Amino acid sequence: MSDSRPKVGAGIVVVNNGKILLAKRKGSHGAGMWGSAGGHVEFGEKPIDTVIREAKEELGIKLKDIEYLCTMSYVIEGKHYIDLGFKAKIRSGTPTIQPEEVNKIEEVKWFDLNKLPSPIFPPVKVYLKALKTGQVYFEMGE
Repeated sequence: MSDSRPKVGAGIVVVNNGKILLAKRKGSHGAGMWGSAGGHVEFGEKPIDTVIREAKEELGIKLKDIEYLCTMSYVIEGKHYIDLGFKAKIRSGTPTIQPEEVNKIEEVKWFDLNKLPSPIFPPVKVYLKALKTGQVYFEMGE
């Protein structure tokens, strides 16, 4: 059964010296795929604050140099999302799966931007395309 209205999400790709930080998902849609920190925008929350919160909650890191990457509209597994992608660097902390996230994240690892793992969670593929091409708007559907 599909939701009647789109949900709003925000995600972040953390980059450093030509490498990207990815987290292998488990226990939700996209399980087994490499993704990044992100989640639903809460009522009254700015999307940039969502990625700051999610990076801390999921990986225990604080961000700096946060920049807008892209917006996408996509339908996946019967859900419709409007998603805002950002990129950032780590201000402080070492990326570590936080205790509350052990059922959602299997592994966290840095990858060379030219040697990415597979499969990559579809929204993160879009973030990476935006990062490489400068394109800022995408539409994806089932």
